[in-house]
Amino acid sequence: MRDILTMILAGGKGERLYPLTQHRAKPAVPFGGKYRIIDFTLSNCLNSGLRKISVLIQYKSHSLDRHIRTGWNMLNPEVGEFIASIPPQQRISEDWYRGTADAVYQNLFLVDTEQPKFLLVLAGDHIYKMNYADMYDFLIAKQADAVVGAIEFPLAEASRFGAIVVDEECRILRFDEKPDHPTPIPSDPSHAFVSMGIYLFRTEVIREHLIEDAKQDTAHDFGRNIIPRMIQQHRVFAFKFQDENKKAVKYWRDIGTLDAYWEANMDLVAVDPLFNLYDQHWPIRTYQGQFPPAKFVFAQDYQGGRMGVALDSIVCGGCIISGGRVQNSVLSPNVVVQDHAEVKESIIMEHVYIGEYARIRRAIIDKDVIIPPKTEIGYDLAADHKRFTVTESGLVAISKGMKLNASLDPSG
Repeated sequence: MRDILTMILAGGKGERLYPLTQHRAKPAVPFGGKYRIIDFTLSNCLNSGLRKISVLIQYKSHSLDRHIRTGWNMLNPEVGEFIASIPPQQRISEDWYRGTADAVYQNLFLVDTEQPKFLLVLAGDHIYKMNYADMYDFLIAKQADAVVGAIEFPLAEASRFGAIVVDEECRILRFDEKPDHPTPIPSDPSHAFVSMGIYLFRTEVIREHLIEDAKQDTAHDFGRNIIPRMIQQHRVFAFKFQDENKKAVKYWRDIGTLDAYWEANMDLVAVDPLFNLYDQHWPIRTYQGQFPPAKFVFAQDYQGGRMGVALDSIVCGGCIISGGRVQNSVLSPNVVVQDHAEVKESIIMEHVYIGEYARIRRAIIDKDVIIPPKTEIGYDLAADHKRFTVTESGLVAISKGMKLNASLDPSG
């Protein structure tokens, strides 16, 4: 694995995740209480034995860069190991990244410096567990020039992604971007292969294609341009996703919308969670703040008064549940839930204060928000829509640092 240079694409705006991406790049969005989305890709890299990792950043990258420097600064460059965030260099032109392929093209100087035999390109905004060494072994066994990570999706859902048409040996015959009628897998007529945004290339081959693509008027995208062109000239295969999550159903989530983000977080609080954060054989690393233990105070039952409790929830360090009730929710560090407040099916990020008798349901509350006493969120969507972001499914999202006032109390 020492012959592989990894580039993680982490510069996307994530517009469909607004307002969570109002102040940060999508890979920097908090997830699962204590993590950032990019932590899952970076953890996969470390667990796979990869030690040369460049994170290509661009859009509102300050918090992402800070997170990488503080939470992922454990490798030693003196022995050729690194995890480094790389902002746009404008070495080749004055353009920002024009597409996924252009982002790698504009950083070919890193490839020239490291001289790797293979280049692994990853997306920094997906939730999954994967050993990339298996993909490397597959490339070597097939004597392939490129391998694309692929996962089986039902035909009805596959049209949302780049669909891959393969032969019996998984050699890619065609790559269709969001087709109306995806072609099924030869061995499974009810499913199609879709691209996971994971690409492993022989460096000498991909370098040639990136340079040629830069000269043309294209979308400069791996799925739309690079892979379809490579199929015509080289041995390109689909690697069937081998899930290290080890559940009955393979877990890979592209959390591109608020609803998908909420659902992925809710996956974590189930009694038997679909995505296992507690597997010591595949640890998920992140930046660990110096927070005190979570605290639950007031043990009286509801007949006697207040009761601080959290049920079927994730509660991070520094949280104080002071006479309130939290259920089926994810609480990031330093959240305070005051007397008689109720939080249900919600994602609460760092430094959020929830006042007495507040009621919150199916909401995402970003950092540094104070919820005044008796405020109701998620119960009157028409009222919520006037001030917050509300999805079609009725999920309410409150942006980072938003100032609320007591007039949100429906009783006045």
